[in-house]
Amino acid sequence: MGWLLFGSFFILMLISVPIGVSIGIAAVIILLISGIPLEIVPQTMFAGNNAFALVAVPFFVLVGDILARGGISEEIVAFADATLGRLKGGLSIVSIVASMFIAAISGSGAATTAAVGSALIPELEKRKYDVDFSAALIASAGTIGVVIPPSVPMVLYGVIAGESVSKLFMGGFIPGTLMGLALILIAVRMAYKKNYPRGAKVSIGKVGKLFIRALWGLIAPLIVLGGIFSGVFTPSEAAVIAVDYAVFVAFFVYKKLDLKKFYNLVVTAGVTSSLVMFVIATAKVFGWGLAFYQIPEKIASTMLHAVGNSSFWVFLIIDIIILVAGMFMETASSLIILTPIFLPTIAKLGGNLIHFGLMIVIGLAIGMATPPVAINIYMASAITGLSLEKISRRILPMVLALIAVLLIVTYVPSITLYLPNLVLSH
Repeated sequence: MGWLLFGSFFILMLISVPIGVSIGIAAVIILLISGIPLEIVPQTMFAGNNAFALVAVPFFVLVGDILARGGISEEIVAFADATLGRLKGGLSIVSIVASMFIAAISGSGAATTAAVGSALIPELEKRKYDVDFSAALIASAGTIGVVIPPSVPMVLYGVIAGESVSKLFMGGFIPGTLMGLALILIAVRMAYKKNYPRGAKVSIGKVGKLFIRALWGLIAPLIVLGGIFSGVFTPSEAAVIAVDYAVFVAFFVYKKLDLKKFYNLVVTAGVTSSLVMFVIATAKVFGWGLAFYQIPEKIASTMLHAVGNSSFWVFLIIDIIILVAGMFMETASSLIILTPIFLPTIAKLGGNLIHFGLMIVIGLAIGMATPPVAINIYMASAITGLSLEKISRRILPMVLALIAVLLIVTYVPSITLYLPNLVLSH
């Protein structure tokens, strides 16, 4: 039955049936053949969306859109440029550091790419940086958007695996920082190779003014994440507070947002979120079919038997599967499908589910910058007008650097578990 379930799913995808529908139809085919009443389908779909943590999804999607349109990202970029722009190739470093800051507010890779790209790519072009390199760098830095918390994929994983979203958030800080440092090394190397310019010297007084302007955006992560980790509010409540704060700053501080623009952002976020929730609902039925026929357990036994219970090779195989899935499927869909398949394998190895959660989020985040389905590259292409092929050729070294970080995280679990154990152990 496993072959029929996965085979029908992939055939439907190959003929361009939307992924949420493909998942649902594949599951229904199994139910029909097994003679299981179809009443279970709507019941299971509603159960799939019946989780309080999922309330965070539409709000984190919305806050990412507000960041990109409400002036917050521009102020953060301006301050980062004033402080780091004097370095060799400083503006390319600024793009990565700004992505890390914006990642700590948006929870979305695409939103991070859009926010930083819209603010920086015209300036990078003006200062004679190669536009294709700049677009590739910002697209790859956008992957950090779902690793440094808050993170929509981490919320989804927490719901599916039954793990603490707060611990997942805390575990993302060090890997996200490592991803940023790996990209900075590439940016610095390219700056010296291409002799990219240093930025103009900025007076201390101007830096201070830019800091004050950017402070509204810089303290947003402190409010959101500080509230979560201190226990003042849950991740779902934090998402709502993040939207409230972003709306206040965009409307009344930077005054870059009006009611018409806000309405359009709400509609867009609603459509995006409804698609995600539909995939979650149909994937719950798919997961029911997996569990009914014990397919994940059989996959776990097969993998462990094939490699002799070696955790090294099992983790490597899982990483490869995650990276390939990220290349061909949207992040949320891949996460929802792969998580229940691999959880029994991780459990049999005695692995930590928080560590595995960070592995799968990082691996699928890299997929956002890996063709053919690479939302960050599409976003960078839309901003620059460059072809997907041209950006894709320049992004390869950055993707390899991010894969190196994934392997380090995979085989050194303490990188992801140190902060959760230190801060949230009680």
